[in-house]
Amino acid sequence: MVLFGVLTMILAIALFSLQIPAIYFNRITIILLLFSALLSYNSLYIDLIGSGVGVFGGLFQVTTITQSIDVFIYLVGALVLLLSSRAGGAQTLPSNESNSTLVNKSKGLSVLAEYPLIALFSVLGMSSLISSSDLVSMFLSIELQSFAVYILATIYRESESATAAGLKYFLLGSLSSALILLGSSLLYGFTGLTSFEGLYMLCSTTSANTAIEISVLLIMVGLLFKVSAAPFHNWAPDVYDGVPTVVTTWLTTMPKIAFLVFILEFQGFTQLANWSSWTYLLLISSLLSLLVGTIGGLAQYRIKRLLTYSTISHVGFLLLALAINNEESVESFLFYLIQYTLTNINVFFILVAFGYLLQTKGLSIYSPIQYINQLKGQFKANPLLGLSLAICLFSMAGIPPLVGFFGKQMVLYAATHNGNFFLAFVAILVSVVSAAYYLRVIKVIHFDPLNVTETIQTNKGELATSILLVVNQLLAINKPYSEKVSPYECGFTPLGDARQKFSVQFYLVAILFIVFDLEVLFLFPFAVSLYEISTMGFWIVILFLIILTIGFVYEWSKGALKFTKDPSTSKINLN
Repeated sequence: MVLFGVLTMILAIALFSLQIPAIYFNRITIILLLFSALLSYNSLYIDLIGSGVGVFGGLFQVTTITQSIDVFIYLVGALVLLLSSRAGGAQTLPSNESNSTLVNKSKGLSVLAEYPLIALFSVLGMSSLISSSDLVSMFLSIELQSFAVYILATIYRESESATAAGLKYFLLGSLSSALILLGSSLLYGFTGLTSFEGLYMLCSTTSANTAIEISVLLIMVGLLFKVSAAPFHNWAPDVYDGVPTVVTTWLTTMPKIAFLVFILEFQGFTQLANWSSWTYLLLISSLLSLLVGTIGGLAQYRIKRLLTYSTISHVGFLLLALAINNEESVESFLFYLIQYTLTNINVFFILVAFGYLLQTKGLSIYSPIQYINQLKGQFKANPLLGLSLAICLFSMAGIPPLVGFFGKQMVLYAATHNGNFFLAFVAILVSVVSAAYYLRVIKVIHFDPLNVTETIQTNKGELATSILLVVNQLLAINKPYSEKVSPYECGFTPLGDARQKFSVQFYLVAILFIVFDLEVLFLFPFAVSLYEISTMGFWIVILFLIILTIGFVYEWSKGALKFTKDPSTSKINLN
């Protein structure tokens, strides 16, 4: 159905793009994806699907899990295209302008007729990839969806940042595709087989072969590159930050679903007793993704780069579930993938909505919300959007009783049952630490003062000057001497207001926060390990939630979450 839709859209855009507004092509694509999802859902009732059906001479294999993921991909694709239907802003463009591939600077980002067509190509490649059961069909499916997302990244040609990001995406994506092709060629050269089933049978009946193992690891490295897992993640922050926000929503969600599910299907090699390098590679990449995604996100002041490092951290959880590879971990993997995808899409929907509402001078038409500081005080102006974003970020941080908490709980439960206690400990630790940058965004939205005339500036000073500014912030009193603010005379913007009066209550509340974080760190694994063994685990979980709730209420009553400032100290007096 998707292939039929691609062919129809090519003809329709070629023949009627001057008469039909581009927004109509986007809506037709959404309807097409919803109908495809309905067809895939109906195919689940076919009895033969349960055991798997090979099609096109064994190049593809249709199973229950592939059809279920197809339904999810189609629904998510339709949801993301709903976002692009608003790319033109609040005003409706005339038909002769809405089909243009250029940007109408007076009315905002134009709607492109080619966007839904390229998105359909990408969906077709994803659907083919998760059903692939041969090296040939695997590589062709990867290239089909990869070239589609390369074009999507550069579809707005007048954006210099999008063009640079798309070029970087193309070059490094081509490198990962070359690694996959190299591994596939070596695997075929050493075995003479391209079918996954034949490869599994051959490897299960022979002793360990280093050449075959290296070939499979090359393919795996290329796949990890595609999902931006550490240490192959360096391209992701620049690419996702450079492309328009509407396109970023597609790039951060859709390709990862297909590649991660394909890795799940490709894991037949890990079932062999003499194959351990695959599992070790996944575990190492999971550990590095958890650490890099958490530590890298703490230093970000651009919202899309922060969300990129957040994605890298969550990929670490998904790879941990894939490395375990048992029935329990597969369930946790699918649940985590679905809940995180929906939460991530919701975050980008809210960012785009904030961009529509903040139509002030100086904002980029491609990515109106670029910096975290642009969201200052938006809870007062848009309480519903601010609350929705806070809920989504709390879910990403794993705060109960939101769905993100249960996703991490299932993965950690599978890890502890499999004996991966160290990785489970690291995952809990980074979850606590990563909550810092989620809470920073929530603090900016809900507690910082709203300043509609504020312009965003970046500090590009030298390291020495930055250190002096930080030292000044730590040592200055309410009314600092003019000597202490001398670095400001160089033209650099201060990091913030001067230090306020010393407050013992602040440090007491900070100690309470540390105590509750340690309680989360040590009580949570114990509760998870006992959750399904006896009723004792259930009551420990209830006790854990009660203690957390009491602590939160106490901290709230003590004013720990009130970020207020004395108006008299809001400006630095140099006289």
